[in-house]
Amino acid sequence: MVAAMTATMMDVPLTLDWIADRAEHYMGHCEIVSRRPDRSLARTTYGEVIGRARRLARGLVAAGIERGDRVATLMWNNAEHLEAYFGIPLAGATIHTLNLRLHPDEIAYIANDAKDRVLIVDDVLVPLYQKVVASGATFERVLVVGAVPDGMQSYAAFVDAAPSTGALPALAEQDELGTCYTSGTTGKPKGVVYSHRSTMLHTIVAGLPDCLGLASADTLLPVVPMFHVNAWGLPYIAAMVGAKLVMPGPYLDPPSLLELMVWERVTIAAGVPTIWLGIRDLLDRQRYDLVPGLRMIVGGSAAPEQLIRDFDRHGLLLIHAWGMTETSPIGTCSRLIPALATADEATRYKQRAKQGRPTPLVDVRIRNEAGDVPADDATSGEVLIRGPWIASSYAGGHTPERWTSDGYFRTGDVARVDKHGYMQLTDRIADLIKSGGEWIASQELENALMGHPAVREAAVIGVPHPKWGERPLAAIVLKEGQSATAEQLRDFLAPKFAKFWLPDAFVFIDAIPRTSAGKFKKSELRDKYREWAW
Repeated sequence: MVAAMTATMMDVPLTLDWIADRAEHYMGHCEIVSRRPDRSLARTTYGEVIGRARRLARGLVAAGIERGDRVATLMWNNAEHLEAYFGIPLAGATIHTLNLRLHPDEIAYIANDAKDRVLIVDDVLVPLYQKVVASGATFERVLVVGAVPDGMQSYAAFVDAAPSTGALPALAEQDELGTCYTSGTTGKPKGVVYSHRSTMLHTIVAGLPDCLGLASADTLLPVVPMFHVNAWGLPYIAAMVGAKLVMPGPYLDPPSLLELMVWERVTIAAGVPTIWLGIRDLLDRQRYDLVPGLRMIVGGSAAPEQLIRDFDRHGLLLIHAWGMTETSPIGTCSRLIPALATADEATRYKQRAKQGRPTPLVDVRIRNEAGDVPADDATSGEVLIRGPWIASSYAGGHTPERWTSDGYFRTGDVARVDKHGYMQLTDRIADLIKSGGEWIASQELENALMGHPAVREAAVIGVPHPKWGERPLAAIVLKEGQSATAEQLRDFLAPKFAKFWLPDAFVFIDAIPRTSAGKFKKSELRDKYREWAW
């Protein structure tokens, strides 16, 4: 009888200290640039940041922080936030990035729900911190980055006073690494807790060429805030490969971002469509000496095909990615496969406007009441997803119905899939419009409307109708100096959609309300126009 063969590989835990060690020892000279609140640029390196992160970790341990304790940040994108990204997990604790765009009452609820013990806060955000405390949040210790108000403790002094040497807690790959909370658009925000293992696997795969594609030769500008799903994992990817990091601080307006892109020779950036719409509009009016072929990752919500075309016109490349808090967040990425590289122009743009194919190690199913939908690019269903960096529950066990009996997370997104495996989001389940018993996908109408040369943004909602149940109403933001009528926009849509899909009403507004993540806040529009007189 032949003896069974056993694997001979080392059982090495997938923990963040691997990336920290690599960044310090092999990428230590690589630069990190931070824009300060006074608009000056501060420069440091991975070696310095990781060294200070280890001191932060030792200081937290000395202050009584134990394995699994939550340490919160209320910060913009800067080098100190990157120190916290590493230092808190290296202490065996969990980094909890608080979303500074939320109402103080919401931030207080989230901080208390997570049981945050320590808070690190930027000096310019101390007034917000004070409102959060007034709303009921409590922290045992608060460390201020920058100018320190009377009676508060300096972050820099805390780190400087920490031991420069000494052992840190041994990490296990199933230990908590970070916590993010959902946006709370459907009920109270819910916590998603990432492990060292899930974050390490996400970092390795998301950095692949057919995903976000970072390399040591890149200069990365993460416009997406570090409090928004860990800046899509980009800070960890950049540290792993040694890409130069350019942190924008609180200045996310198009002129400030384009200045940084020019000055620091940025080769890749990431942000939500709102950011890129503003960049596009400014580039249409003014020339900037950007790196040719600069790649811009867009996520958070779908970017219209016209925006992709507009950036191609400027010699820049817009790349779609899709995910959510529960998916760490990368789930799919839209890169043209060789089979599509020689397709006609219209087909290539259509594919690039889709959310793309699942990344390695991620399984996506699109399912309706009849089962998994065929890959016909026509039949819609809900997006279900599973994988090693996909949440299997919410903290506290909230809403278990979001998971199927066969282990998939129900995203609430509606999509279809084509023969190449590219997913096309068509709507959120909550945003579908049911008119006369037929479903209308609002997001498809929005993307088409934003292809009109006069339209900057469009949001379509269902409004109660006495005969049809609901009918679509389109809220339109026009480009500066442009004009369009409801009749012109309806005629523009007519060749692309069934007649019953066409909006019955158009309203022209200055801005579309948005969530803290930059997505359209359609609930506010529905509340505003629910009494529409047909």
